[in-house]
Amino acid sequence: MKILGLIYLLAQKVYRRLLMWILRPLFRRHGRNFRFDPHGEYTFSNIIVGDDVAIGTGASFIAALTTITIGNKVMFGPHVTIRGGDHNTSVVGRFMYDVHEKRPEDDQPVVIENDVWVGANVTILKGVRIGRGSVIGAGSVVTHDVPPYSIVAGVPARVIRQRWPLDDILKHEATLYPESERLSREKIEKKPNL
Repeated sequence: MKILGLIYLLAQKVYRRLLMWILRPLFRRHGRNFRFDPHGEYTFSNIIVGDDVAIGTGASFIAALTTITIGNKVMFGPHVTIRGGDHNTSVVGRFMYDVHEKRPEDDQPVVIENDVWVGANVTILKGVRIGRGSVIGAGSVVTHDVPPYSIVAGVPARVIRQRWPLDDILKHEATLYPESERLSREKIEKKPNL
């Protein structure tokens, strides 16, 4: 029986890899070494993905009228939800279900910069930018921008602390990024809007 179980697991792995390979070109753009759950829910043509990105099982990334942009070296835990849109709830005299007109504020892009770790069961809502090097704690609901190198958690998500002291962040930046792409001391020190 153990052999049958191992054969089943291997067949599942091969099937998922094949399905991922078939679906990958449906994304607007994707980089090298991009892995994702092929059984997840995606608005493929509105999602841009960088290099070395891993999206966990049960993902739901939906942005029907806008975009979701994911940088390089980003990790998503299982069951992450990203929503780039919202319903128009402002119409008096009609059921929300029947309102199909959108306002500009109803759909906004989501941007996840490089080197971000998004924990399990996180929800990221429209208009959010998650700064480079940030960590989003499991179960968080992100409703506002996240500053670079921040650790955020909670419902709604709030900054808990910086990943490292400022000098270590600057050293990290200098090690990994060319001078033209490094974040300035001022940008890193900018207070969050959460």
